[in-house]
Amino acid sequence: MIAQETFALANGATIPKLGFGTWMINDQEVAGLVRQAVAIGYRHIDTAQAYGNERGVGEGLRASGIARHELFVTTKLDARCKSYAQARSLIDGSLAALGVGHIDLMLIHSPQPWAEFRTAERYFAGNLEAWRALEEAHTDGKLRAIGVSNFEQVDLDNIIDHAGVKPAVNQILAHVGNTRFDLIDYCHSRNVLVEAYSPVAHGAVLTNPELTGLAAKYGVSVAQLCIRYCLELGLLPLPKTARAEHLRSNIAVDFEIAAEDMAALKGFEHEEYGDAAKFPVFGKSR
Repeated sequence: MIAQETFALANGATIPKLGFGTWMINDQEVAGLVRQAVAIGYRHIDTAQAYGNERGVGEGLRASGIARHELFVTTKLDARCKSYAQARSLIDGSLAALGVGHIDLMLIHSPQPWAEFRTAERYFAGNLEAWRALEEAHTDGKLRAIGVSNFEQVDLDNIIDHAGVKPAVNQILAHVGNTRFDLIDYCHSRNVLVEAYSPVAHGAVLTNPELTGLAAKYGVSVAQLCIRYCLELGLLPLPKTARAEHLRSNIAVDFEIAAEDMAALKGFEHEEYGDAAKFPVFGKSR
């Protein structure tokens, strides 16, 4: 099962090749969904301080009956956190909220606070301060790996050039129709694994006739096609759903996309997100 296969991170740790994303799932609902996901076969759960559901994610993991060492838990520092002292406090807050011992991967959620996402201000100094706290927690064994999210090349270089520990991961928006090949190639050249959040474009591509036709060729759903596309590119997709049937289908992606179909998917364009465009990552994806 693909969800139990792994990538190797630069520091030698392993990470399941596909995860369950929990954005916009509230704290009360998420515990049951995490428990279901683990029962189905997921071993990688992705949350964040900004999601407000770390407590519920931890509850679901503890109730799953699966040994802690078989699970991989990712969370993220609040995007507003750009100081060492605040980052230290927030790291400990996540550890307490999750209640699962260590955190397997912790990321800086964004190089800028969301209100300033993709503005000229890069917060280089603040990101290095937050990174210093992550490095310290990593050394102390609180975090098994550390990384970033939504970082452009210039933001990555700031960490890589000035920090002792290099980012293991960059988690970015990536899906059929909006794939940052330049950034992905750069990350891979620096031995940074790329995770793909919203691999089905927050649902915006699911009714596209062209993708529907191609998915039918493989006997899969559009969502499964999009998730497999990310895997074929060496990305780690993080599909999110609140429906049990989609939890099952999202990891049933053990098929291969033919080279000519991958070429067509790489050339596909889709950056319309409907109501989701109000969120910074969709409104300013480039």
